Amino acid sequence: MGFFKFIFSKTFLIQLVIAAILIIVIAFLALKWLDYSTNQDQRIAVPDLSKQSLDVVDDQLAELDLRYEILDSANFNPDFPRYSVIEQVPEPGQFVKENRKIYLTLNPSGYRKIMIPDLIRRTRRQAEPTLRSLGFEIGDVSYKPDIAADAVLELRHKGQKLEPGDELMKTSKIDLVLGDGSGRYRMEGEEEQDSIISEEEEMEF
Repeated sequence: MGFFKFIFSKTFLIQLVIAAILIIVIAFLALKWLDYSTNQDQRIAVPDLSKQSLDVVDDQLAELDLRYEILDSANFNPDFPRYSVIEQVPEPGQFVKENRKIYLTLNPSGYRKIMIPDLIRRTRRQAEPTLRSLGFEIGDVSYKPDIAADAVLELRHKGQKLEPGDELMKTSKIDLVLGDGSGRYRMEGEEEQDSIISEEEEMEF
């Protein structure tokens, strides 16, 4: 009778509830630890997203339980489609855990415009590196009479004279008009005026 009395006693019931709670807590912690240790071994290989559009990237990463974030666009690269992935971190082939964020740099829509610097009367040795550093290409080089040899007299693009502050697309070709060191450089207006004077002198004779 004493045993059955203890089973139905308040003290036993309290101990039984405490034991049940402990079992539930231990089981919950064990499941969490098992899930964590299993995920630790699940490594996902980062796919190569190069030249892929954002629609394709979104589908690929969603299937792998990975996320992405877009960084600032890089300088335009003609070897990559517009608005496609040009760089990624982590790199392709590296292993990451699920829900890892992949950082992407996109190719912009085209070359940006660059302001033309003031290179008039600078030497060719100074002008060419300056233009190349800004992303321009050096086109034709021609010479005109001027007292300073290899001094920049004009910058031209497709036959049009460029002024400091004008803007051109990056990678544009810029032609250089340099002095030949033989004499004074004549502006276009002066050349026309000299031609008129010569014609008038011929008519007088």
